[in-house]
Amino acid sequence: MTGRLQGKVIVITGATKGIGKGIAYICAKEGANVVVNGRNKEAGEIVAGEINQKYGTEAIFIQKDISSETGCRELIEQSVAHFGRIDGLVNNAGIFPRGTILETTEELFDTIFDVNMKGPFFCSKYAINEMLQSGGGSIVQIGSTNAYSGMENLVAYSCSKGAMRTLNKSIASHYAKHKIRSNWITVGWVASEGEIELHESMGTSEEELKKWAESVIPTGEMQTEEDMAYGVVYLLADESKQVTGTELHINGGLSL
Repeated sequence: MTGRLQGKVIVITGATKGIGKGIAYICAKEGANVVVNGRNKEAGEIVAGEINQKYGTEAIFIQKDISSETGCRELIEQSVAHFGRIDGLVNNAGIFPRGTILETTEELFDTIFDVNMKGPFFCSKYAINEMLQSGGGSIVQIGSTNAYSGMENLVAYSCSKGAMRTLNKSIASHYAKHKIRSNWITVGWVASEGEIELHESMGTSEEELKKWAESVIPTGEMQTEEDMAYGVVYLLADESKQVTGTELHINGGLSL
């Protein structure tokens, strides 16, 4: 089935690579016009250009740093200025520097929370304001298994995702009456560009990483960007109009 997002306008943060890029491509494949957001102008314009060429929908790149309220507001305002409305927001942008609680400085803590929590909070704020005027919409929060307990060396990241999980529940409970939905996807262990690059920088090859992950994940394999993207499409599409406040686990049973 195609065209599940036909004619919808979807804003995706952190869409220049990894999971966000995968989501942008699949949303466009399903008929959506897409706002590709990120900090890397060259990469963002490539993603938008490929979407325009391959899928026949319209994609634009908006270079904004969503770690500030100003960046979030301008992203939403410029998206609406171009397309006239927003039907969906995917809060995907996130960073995950390593550090135990003993190693985490205030600077590192603030950097992680600015991107992982302030960004989704204020992007949601301004998107909701637009959705209230246009009759509703859907927000998807890209979460993590770490929100439920967290790895020892990802403590600040885990806390930021836990706060994002609470944001999801708050939006869902207070804006359902306005036909604005918010749902969360519990991402597992994805073989994204960033994950592979990070582990290679620490001396673990891509092949070693996948073997390690396969020994941990119940289904025996890492997830892909497409696995995440199809879950996002469902939560953005009209077929999920009665779904809000939910937590969709796409992690091969890792959250179990």
